Amino acid sequence: MTTKERYQAVTEWFSTNMPVAETELRYDNPYQLLVAVILSAQCTDKRVNMVTPAIFRDYPTPADMAAASVEEIYEHVKSVSYPNNKSANLKKMAERLTDVYHGEVPDTMEELTTLAGVGRKTANVMMSVAFGKQAMAVDTHVHRVSARIGLTRGAKTPLETEKQLVAGFAGGILATAHHWLILHGRYVCTARNPKCDICGLVKVCKMATGKKLPGR
Repeated sequence: MTTKERYQAVTEWFSTNMPVAETELRYDNPYQLLVAVILSAQCTDKRVNMVTPAIFRDYPTPADMAAASVEEIYEHVKSVSYPNNKSANLKKMAERLTDVYHGEVPDTMEELTTLAGVGRKTANVMMSVAFGKQAMAVDTHVHRVSARIGLTRGAKTPLETEKQLVAGFAGGILATAHHWLILHGRYVCTARNPKCDICGLVKVCKMATGKKLPGR
């Protein structure tokens, strides 16, 4: 099977079996999504969704968060991973949104990555989820699953994985494909003990056909 044929088969399977694929983070606007994505770094969406309602209530706008102290923000996020760094980044992010972008979240890679706590992955999430742009955010799930299936070859970094996936997925489905791979990695193609016995992609998956398992 060629790489092109594998992309086509994977796209067809997900389109049939996971036609709706969306983020599991709860949000109502780009600002809320940005806060949630920053908090989700090395933390589960479930945990983030437990703390964001109070954050969104107490800091409904970037200006409200910018006016809060780091210590006050910390009290809202202390149950997530790396609360010290994240509370400081949230305040700096909110200050820049307020001072530079008039309270609006920008929609380009160049602008988003000037915000505290926002790297390439978070910027890609924002562009695809909040603004409907064709961008591929690569987290550990996407990196692992794409390598195991055989969608990427020899990709050592998230950026290499991103470039190969952007080149491979056709027809303006990058944003959806991002969620396909994340959800598949989260619930089926897990880091340890992947559930190959219930996976619908076994016929096209390099790992399942006996190749060495990347990412383990």
